[in-house]
Amino acid sequence: MEFRHHYSSPLGGITMAGGADGLSGLWFDGQKYFPSSLLSRLEEGSLPVFTQTDEWLDRYFLGNAPDFTPKLNINGTAFRKAVWELLLSIPYGRTVTYGDIAGIIARQKGCAQMSARAVGGAVGRNPISLIIPCHRVVGADGSLTGYAGGIDRKMKLLSLERAERIAKPERFLYNNKN
Repeated sequence: MEFRHHYSSPLGGITMAGGADGLSGLWFDGQKYFPSSLLSRLEEGSLPVFTQTDEWLDRYFLGNAPDFTPKLNINGTAFRKAVWELLLSIPYGRTVTYGDIAGIIARQKGCAQMSARAVGGAVGRNPISLIIPCHRVVGADGSLTGYAGGIDRKMKLLSLERAERIAKPERFLYNNKN
């Protein structure tokens, strides 16, 4: 059985969903793809994963890189899960491009190329914002494109992390996943 839980952040309310299997969702209230109908069916609850996630968020919003990840229960297609797994590898304070991720996915699948637009679709539908750091993905020119929580929040999150671009993300991300 899944429950919901609320967290008040400096950037607005956050709603999370989860159960005994782990955290299955974390969204800024009202963001794009906010699952209001799903969340309205869930009861408010207190779970160990919510306590861990609150602690993670407390550390994060104090400007510190959390040194743990709450138990995650990620649901999605195989492609989306592959993209989200790569997002988990982006270090605190670093950014990569959609094209970087597309290139890594293509190499993992043995393809000549992968669409950065397809990667963007998967990044945009990340159900566990912040912890799966979709805000650390930027446009090819470093521009702050697309973020379901809003570009203003993305800018504030990257500023909080004092983020800079990874020079050779394929070495870091690809080698850590294989």
